[in-house]
Amino acid sequence: LRVSLPCSHAKEILHCLKEKYFKELQDLEVDGQKVEMPQSLSWYPEELAWHTNLSRKILRKSPQLEKFHQFLVSETECGNISRQEAVSMIPPLLLNVNPHHKILDMCAAPGSKTAQLIEMLHADMNVPFPKGFVIANDVDNKRCYLLVHQAKRLNSPCIMVVNHDASSIPNLQIDVDGRKEVLFYDRILCDVPCSGDGTMRKNIDVWKKWTTQNSLQLHGLQLRIATRGVEQLAEGGRMVYSTCSLNPIENEAVIASLLEKSQGALELADVSSELPGLKRMPGITKWKVMLKDGQWFEEWKDVPSNRQSQIRPTMFPVKDEEKLKTMNLERCLRILPHHQNTGGFFVAVLIKKSPMPWNKRQPKVHQKLPQRTGDTEVTAANSDNGSECITEDPTLDENVECKKTQELQNSDTEQSKKEGVCGPPPSKKMKLFGFKEDPFVFLPEDDPLFLPIQKFYALDPSFPKMNLLTRTQEGKKRQLYMVSKELRNVLLNNSEKMKVINTGIKVWSRNSDGEQFGCAFRLAQEGIYTLYPFIHARIINVCIEDVKILLTQENPFLSKFSSETQKKVKDMAMGSIVLKYDPDPEKPDDLQCPIVLCGWQGKTSLRAFVPKNERLHYLRMMGVEVFKAKRKEEESESKTEEEVQHGLAQTEERMDVEDKENDLVTKMEAEIGEESSHSPVESSAMEVENKIEDLDQSSKNANSHVNQESKDTDTSNVKD
Repeated sequence: LRVSLPCSHAKEILHCLKEKYFKELQDLEVDGQKVEMPQSLSWYPEELAWHTNLSRKILRKSPQLEKFHQFLVSETECGNISRQEAVSMIPPLLLNVNPHHKILDMCAAPGSKTAQLIEMLHADMNVPFPKGFVIANDVDNKRCYLLVHQAKRLNSPCIMVVNHDASSIPNLQIDVDGRKEVLFYDRILCDVPCSGDGTMRKNIDVWKKWTTQNSLQLHGLQLRIATRGVEQLAEGGRMVYSTCSLNPIENEAVIASLLEKSQGALELADVSSELPGLKRMPGITKWKVMLKDGQWFEEWKDVPSNRQSQIRPTMFPVKDEEKLKTMNLERCLRILPHHQNTGGFFVAVLIKKSPMPWNKRQPKVHQKLPQRTGDTEVTAANSDNGSECITEDPTLDENVECKKTQELQNSDTEQSKKEGVCGPPPSKKMKLFGFKEDPFVFLPEDDPLFLPIQKFYALDPSFPKMNLLTRTQEGKKRQLYMVSKELRNVLLNNSEKMKVINTGIKVWSRNSDGEQFGCAFRLAQEGIYTLYPFIHARIINVCIEDVKILLTQENPFLSKFSSETQKKVKDMAMGSIVLKYDPDPEKPDDLQCPIVLCGWQGKTSLRAFVPKNERLHYLRMMGVEVFKAKRKEEESESKTEEEVQHGLAQTEERMDVEDKENDLVTKMEAEIGEESSHSPVESSAMEVENKIEDLDQSSKNANSHVNQESKDTDTSNVKD
């Protein structure tokens, strides 16, 4: 278990785990066996990672562990906790990420390491837009959507998911002070596909399917991916190469080959002092190569000609003792399963000291633009073997060359740049597979859509409205997303060579009733922590008791809130609002971290638009027993006629009907992979709030609105 570090409630979650859930596991027996207490990983910073031997099967099936299981599921969905193999947490830690770093994750799916990288970018919660970003790539189109789901839990505007073969991932360009430069990354995570023999403790299939042939077949791909990685690494940058294999052909052989052909441009970093407490072994320098039939070879010269297609020279250890000594292969990390009861793992940290030998003209490439010839694009890098092709005449006038290439590029992309459209690459230029992605359309500066939003929420003049985008070119814009300035730069300059699966965080959603209140767009909870620093209007500060009411009651009347909250709401127009809780240092027993919620103010009610799991999270942090709260709600609903006064029984009944409809919509969303925080439930509830005195009309409107929104959800799935 790993607690997400950028989460403002990390300390509260950790306290909840240690003081409540872990204590309940003491002296607990399941199926006659005593449950082993979770242990913190001594080498992980700030006690934020814990190891448990409880299997998924035991967690799901045991009634005694039901409460703990529900906690894990709920907090994982919120992005506050990640369930991850302990050793797979090591590579991101060794990257030493800072918030300004440009990061490439070459083989990112399913995304647990990517999540760590995003967390490190947002180490300072007071900075909504870090200067760095993460580009997470995977070759498998379907696994990219799993990656999107993982990344979306963290609600970051600094993540982009792309779909490319890592061994030939294209060079990207960015605009720097009006000129084009090749994008080089400060940090690269190269967690390559491997035979997985280090996972044999938990993965039974490895025992059945493992052969020595696996590593022989993967070695070439692993070397190509690593080579492509170091080509795109900035000078002084750091790349971590890792596998969950213990076979030297997939590990030290790849690193030795990379170091040898780098001719001193790369070096292995000494990380022996990093992650104190982590048990490890040094990398090895001697090994043999074995065929499937049991033949062993110590040197390349011993391999018969008919086997040289299976075994390559780069698979063997370096024989030159002097060269081997300079490589420092012992600086690699080998983690064996018995060291600390984990899977087996290999890690090597590489630092780039100078351009690669085949890329000595790196500064020239910075100013060179891609040229088109027919239906193909000529770039500075050969994507198949990673070697740099330099055909430029050193005496050629660079200004003339740049001018020509600029004209060529402008003729192709001038119109799309004007409109801020970043569509998928043309089919003639790249064979695409998987789902067709909708374009990323940035809002132009003079877009009339933004003015009412800016006025309604009193947005700060510093708000980066140029970073707003939608996923539709025609028709009504239903969702507004936001990316960081740096990712906008990447998107606008690489739309033809990059297949983007997803990027941006949702900040506003269209509400059909919003226009009559002055703004057609309501705030979205997933983007509220990014937006909040720029909002200066429609903010209601609430006390902790008000927060509990908002999170435990679906549609509370204003009379239930504190007198201070009622006064603030009285002078405010109906529509989308921000509900802010600030901790009181004089009340140490109360929750000591801020909460920002999206809400909606009706004529006679006030409610929060927060996904179910996020509601449960906040309630837990406030010390509310979620299961008891559920039972209380059920009991109160069963006494409708006794407790309702002044004809409110009919109102409650209408709400119950609506809740059932919302549950149906939520189930439909779950089947198609949507998160429970989408607009059908929220928008349909608005209808009831805004027209609560006209019950019959309200019910009809709610029904039609749910149906309409469920259709919208079906279409938005392709986008998200």
